[in-house]
Order: sequence, then C-alpha cells, then structure tokens
Amino acid sequence: MIISDRNWSTSVIFILLGFSDYPEFHILLFLLFLAIYVITVMGNLGMIAIIIMNPKLHTPMYFFLKHLSIVDFCYSTAVTPKLLENLVPEDKTMSIPTCIMQFFFIANCALTDTVMLGVMAYDRFVAICNPLLCMAVMSQKRWSLFIAAGYSWGILLSLLFTYSLLVLSFCRPKIIDNFVCEYSGILSASCSDKYFSQLILRIVANFNMLSTLMIIFTSYIFISVTVMKMNSAGARHMPFSTCDSHLTAVGIFYGTILFLYCIPNSKSSWFTIKVGSVFYTVVIPMLNPLIHSLKNKDVKETLRKLMDKKMMSH
Repeated sequence: MIISDRNWSTSVIFILLGFSDYPEFHILLFLLFLAIYVITVMGNLGMIAIIIMNPKLHTPMYFFLKHLSIVDFCYSTAVTPKLLENLVPEDKTMSIPTCIMQFFFIANCALTDTVMLGVMAYDRFVAICNPLLCMAVMSQKRWSLFIAAGYSWGILLSLLFTYSLLVLSFCRPKIIDNFVCEYSGILSASCSDKYFSQLILRIVANFNMLSTLMIIFTSYIFISVTVMKMNSAGARHMPFSTCDSHLTAVGIFYGTILFLYCIPNSKSSWFTIKVGSVFYTVVIPMLNPLIHSLKNKDVKETLRKLMDKKMMSH
C-alpha cells in the first residue's frame, strides 16, 4: 500500500548503492577519488589565487575564469566528500532532506557552469570581433552584472527543480543506484505521480541547454567569420589560441551532459549514468583548471614566476 503522507516521507531514507557491485575496488576507488578531489581543490583555488594576485589577469576573460573555478570548487565539494563516505561499507544511507539538498547544490553548480561557459564565449566574441569596443562593451560593471545573472539563474532553476522533487512522496526506504543524489535517481525512488516533475525537467533543462549552446555556437560562428577574413596565418592563429581552452572545456562538459540526458540509449543503463555522473560531477571540475592553465601562457607565466620566487626565497 502506498502511503502518501508528507510527514512520513521526511522520515524515509535513501540508500545510495554507489559502487557496491565492486567491493574489491573500494580501496582503489577511494584513493583515486581522494586524489582527484585534492587536485580539484588545489587546481581551482590555485587558479583563483593566481588571477587575484596578478594585475595583468584582471580582465573579463580571467574574471569569468575565476568564477568558473569558484563554481567548480563548490561543485566538487558538494559531491566528492559524500562519494568518499559512500565507499566506506558501514553507512550508505541518506535522509531525503539531505539528499534533496545535495541535489540542489549540484544542480545550482551545473546550471551556473553552463551560464559561465556561455558568458566566456560572448566575451571572446566581443574581444575578437569588436576589439575597439571591448572596454566599453565589457566594462567592470557589466562583468559583475553577468556574474550576478549567472548565479541568480543557477539558483532560480535549481529551486524550481528542487520544488518539483519536494512535491513527490516517498513511502518506504528507497534504493538509488548511484553515488550521488541525481535527479533521475530521486525521481525513480518516488511512489507518487512523476508527470509534473518530468515535465519541469524536460522543459527547463532543454531550454537552459539550448539557450546557452546557442550563445556559444553563435559567438564562435562570428569569431570564425572574423578570423577567416584576416590576411596572414599568424593573425588567424592568435585569436583561436585564446579560444582553444574554452572550446575544450565546452566540448567536454556539454558532450557528457548531452550523452547522459539527450541520447535515449544512455538512460537504459544505470552503469552508464553512474560513469557519466562521475565524469561531470567529479572529473570535469578537476579538468577545467588544468585545461585553462596548461593552454594559457599568461597563467603559466604567472605560475612560473611564483615558483621562481619561492625557490629564490629558499
């Protein structure tokens, strides 16, 4: 019998299976994810510190990159500590309020990430296609407005997603075959009608994905047209060299999301969803600072100077 009383729902627990099917790999996975988390924290906090310390990096591109690092740090911190705890055999349970709260932070970071990537593409478009108007169009006040809009958009949509889960009922302990409180996992654990929640997910997620991708694609179409009009190969290489790290980050992030949620076959396998969830919640926040530091001469130069200073002081 289904019990729909909301007070009963709040006392129900979720059991996150995580990687229970592979107990022999728990120690190895624990060490692997711990190393990834340490690299993520050091990489993102290091990127933030480098951008703050070097006045040369106080430009729109690095301002947005700093906030992307802040979001990625929060993203990883919302997921990885619980993932590490889940690899300890004693306790794989999570209360519904805690699970939904974790989902809220994950959704907030993921949605804000998409906005940041879109804004960074627009910044590249302005810098390459309208260099003379760049300082006027991308003023410091406008930087702040873009960032405030990005955070507000993430909070607003994640609240909407969270509300669509709060209206559901959960009538007994439920198993989620994942290591994280992911939307489809929570939805599958509900014993009430899911039509409204699925409708919200479909409309809002697709709108957010398409709108941000449209900004990115449109920006790079105009960038490509502008670059192709340049006379020398050297002149054409310079603008693209400032975009390759951003394009790499966009390709990895959106490629994973599209694979997970827009290809029907991917929904048939919880293993596929689990691996995909690991990639976009744990691995991508680690890759972003590495991509932008390894492919960016200004960041590498600042890092080299800091290391030289440290060596000289010793």
